[in-house]
Amino acid sequence: MENNAIQVNSEIGRLQSVLLHRPGQEVENITPQTMERMLFDDVPYQKIAAAEHDYFAQTLRKHGVETVYVEQLLEDIFQDEQVLDAFLTDYLREHYYTGSAAHDLMTYFHTLAPADLVATIYAGVRRNQVSFKRPSLHDVAGSDAANPFILDPLPNAYFTRDPQAMMGTGLTINRMSFAARQPESLISQYIIQYHPRFAGKVDLWQGRTGDARLEGGDELVLSDHVLAIGVSQRTSTRSIEKLARELFTNPHSHFDRVVAVEIPHNHAMMHLDTVFTMVNYDQFTVYPGIMNEAGELNINILEPGAHGELRLLHRTDLAATLKEVLDLSEIDVMETGNGDPVVAAREQWNDGSNNLAIAPGEVITYDRNHVSVELMRQHGLQVYEIHSSELSRGRGGARCMSQPIRRAPLAN
Repeated sequence: MENNAIQVNSEIGRLQSVLLHRPGQEVENITPQTMERMLFDDVPYQKIAAAEHDYFAQTLRKHGVETVYVEQLLEDIFQDEQVLDAFLTDYLREHYYTGSAAHDLMTYFHTLAPADLVATIYAGVRRNQVSFKRPSLHDVAGSDAANPFILDPLPNAYFTRDPQAMMGTGLTINRMSFAARQPESLISQYIIQYHPRFAGKVDLWQGRTGDARLEGGDELVLSDHVLAIGVSQRTSTRSIEKLARELFTNPHSHFDRVVAVEIPHNHAMMHLDTVFTMVNYDQFTVYPGIMNEAGELNINILEPGAHGELRLLHRTDLAATLKEVLDLSEIDVMETGNGDPVVAAREQWNDGSNNLAIAPGEVITYDRNHVSVELMRQHGLQVYEIHSSELSRGRGGARCMSQPIRRAPLAN
């Protein structure tokens, strides 16, 4: 696409621009009763989480990366009242608010300045904030009535990698697996459609409609023509096949291979990037617990086939597959926690495999995963450590907290 706003053709090209969300009140609006539904194992302390996130953003800027905040983009498009009303209508409809209840909520939202409205969308709306003219069943009975929120907070929103995935000159806007996260990609949809930074300047590979699950933590851009996608708790095979067909036939796409990697379907390993990241031309980090006792995985390479069909090539060896699709003779695979069964499990839980490459051989990662950090340094990587006492409680690391918008092309 001409004048494209997105340019992401690798996992490792020099990072130029990235999408972030600073954790706000929404992370303190989790309660012990809602933690599981909100997809958290603990309640982060917002003040420290925000300070840690600021340090992460400062580290990015120190290395020349433009930091773009989702909440600012949303506030920008809310200056247009028609866009604002359309968003709020869709937002409330997705929460099953219609009729007089939707009207009362819209009235409340219109009392807020744009910045306060954006903060409220993330923080959630409590029952005592809005007066409904007509009571409904959810106000007086069942678990809905026991919930202090009539619109839930979005505490996972600081993991900006997942609601969308930018690749090539376009992106997928994702159908999130769990209700707790689905509004996040509605925000992505409106920003891409209406913000002047993106409107008319990007290719849409796949939208958020339908029921095929897809999340950005499972989508890795291995090269300008190869993607790796996790078959995971949160991404389905149907969505992978649908995306592959679009990428293989769309004239604006250069991708001609999709490597589908099946990983365990559980909360600890929710996305492919929690167990595997690319950090240099020929260097990768991987959590060994995703493999069976023989060191094998269920891997399928998808390629364009005859008559519009997909061609599947089954593989079981991750290292051999990476060499095959990237045309490498040798690769360096570093195991989380140096492969120690206790250390690896602990550091994977704290996202020791979730590394963000900001240039070939330069990565940002959590300081708490000291064994993995030292291993990467021994293998010649430049490692920039960021603070992690509170951010890590959300089960996501530096890659999860960042959505690259532009990366520099790789040298041939």
